[in-house]
Amino acid sequence: MATLAANGVSIRCAPRATRIQRTRSCPPTRAASDTGSARLRVRVRASSNDDDGTGAGVRTKEVDVDKELKKNAAKIAGTFAPRSSTAKKNPAFKGSALYTIFEVQAYLSLVVGSMLSYNVLLPSDEPNIARLMGMWSVWMFAVPSLRARECDAKEKDALNFLFIAIPLVNVLIPVVWKSFAAVFTADCLLMAYMYYDKGAGIFDDGSEKAAEEPTA
Repeated sequence: MATLAANGVSIRCAPRATRIQRTRSCPPTRAASDTGSARLRVRVRASSNDDDGTGAGVRTKEVDVDKELKKNAAKIAGTFAPRSSTAKKNPAFKGSALYTIFEVQAYLSLVVGSMLSYNVLLPSDEPNIARLMGMWSVWMFAVPSLRARECDAKEKDALNFLFIAIPLVNVLIPVVWKSFAAVFTADCLLMAYMYYDKGAGIFDDGSEKAAEEPTA
């Protein structure tokens, strides 16, 4: 390194080889920086592609909630409720004596259950087993009896939902209102609503049967 002094000011000059060496040492740093940014851009693009692919998969996947609910309700009711049909023909077909027995049993259980829950039959000032049986009569007797006989798909679907929903109603209502009559009434209203919603029983307008009949 050379040192020049003029008028009391000293100037140091580095050799040319040193400056060239420093100049040559700079490009690798920039190249490394460029390489790093390139890798970053590749990662960003890969992430974008993955997100697009995942999003497309989510958008194209559709779940039929109503169908899944029907399937699960039928599975649960078929496991715990009395079977209404097996691989063989249901002996309680429409017009048979067994069919009539099941229907009478269902309607009679509603009448007796209402009288017990409303404290008309076997009245008591305190909660007892009779009133408790009346409160649960819709779930224990009416729904299983109607489900055990031969019925169409709409009524079967309504009864499957009732078999699952009524216990929830009977457990939740007493939390806010401890009344046997209120719970029994809620069960009957729920039963009527499910038949109306499914178009079963007295709410069946026969439109599906008319659609299935061949036209002349």
